[in-house]
Amino acid sequence: MACASRRAPPRSGGSSLWPVPAGLADLTGADPAGSDSIAVDGKTARGSRHGTSPAAHLLAAMTADGRTVTQLRVPDKTNEISCFAALLAPYDLAGVTVTADALHTQRAHARFLVEEMNAHYLLVVKANQPELHRRLRSLPWKEVTARRYDREAGHGRRETRVTRALTIAGLGLDFPHAVQAVRILRHRTDLKTGTVSRQSIYAITDLTSQEASPERLGRLARSQWTIENRLHFVRDTTFAEDTSKIRTAHGPENMATLRNLAINALRAAGHRNIAAGLRHASYEPFTRPLDLLGIA
Repeated sequence: MACASRRAPPRSGGSSLWPVPAGLADLTGADPAGSDSIAVDGKTARGSRHGTSPAAHLLAAMTADGRTVTQLRVPDKTNEISCFAALLAPYDLAGVTVTADALHTQRAHARFLVEEMNAHYLLVVKANQPELHRRLRSLPWKEVTARRYDREAGHGRRETRVTRALTIAGLGLDFPHAVQAVRILRHRTDLKTGTVSRQSIYAITDLTSQEASPERLGRLARSQWTIENRLHFVRDTTFAEDTSKIRTAHGPENMATLRNLAINALRAAGHRNIAAGLRHASYEPFTRPLDLLGIA
C-alpha cells in the first residue's frame, strides 16, 4: 500500500477538500523554507497497538533548530520508504539539505530531492546497501586531509567525533548526484564506568566541497541524530506517548501532531526544556497556553 494522500476527498455535497491528519500536521507545523537542513525519521507509538492491529508508525520531518515541519502515518504492511516523497513534496525545500538514516538511502529519494525539489541530501549508508557500503569503507580515509574534530561532554559521557570528507565524483559509485563521501568516527567514553566505544558512520551527499566543509557535514549529520532527542525522546518522556492508549481511527497521529505543536510553540517562546515549559504554562492554564499559540 502506498502512502496516503495529503488530503481526503471532498465531503458529500461539498466542493472543498478537508484536512485529514496529514493536513492537520501541515497546518500546525513549521515552514521549512530557508532552513539549512531538515531531518526525516520515524517513530512507533507503541501504546496504539490494538488486538491484531499494529501500532501506528509516524514519519516526521524536523528542522535543525528543533521545529517539527510535518508528519505522516505510515500505512500498515508497508514502511517509511513509501512515504518519504509524500511527506516532503508539499514544501519549498530549495537549497535545504535533507538528512535521513540508512533506510532512506534510496536512489529514488536522491533523484526526488535533487531533481524535483531542488534540495540537497546527506544520507547515511549502512549494510542495507552492501555494495555501496563496501565501496565507501574501502576509500583511502587515512590519507584524507579534509577533516574536522569535535569534542563534547554530557549525559554521563565524553565524545570525540572526527569527520572526514572525500570527493567521489568520477569514481563510479552508482548513486545519483553523489559528489562527496563522509566518514564520521565517534569515540565515546562512559564517565562512570570508563568504557570506551568506537563507531564509524558513512554517508554520501550531493553537496560539493565548496558547499559543505567537513565542519558543516558533521553538523548536518548531528542534526539527523538530534531528531531522536529533540522530538521522539521528548514525546516519550515528557508526554508519555508510548503509554498512551489512544488507538482508534486517526487518534494516535492526531495526538502526536498536537504534541508536536506544543513542542514547537514552547521552543518558539524560548523554552529549551519542554517539561519546564509545560509547567510554566500550567501555572496560568487559561492564558499562557493561548499566549503561546498567539490566540488573543
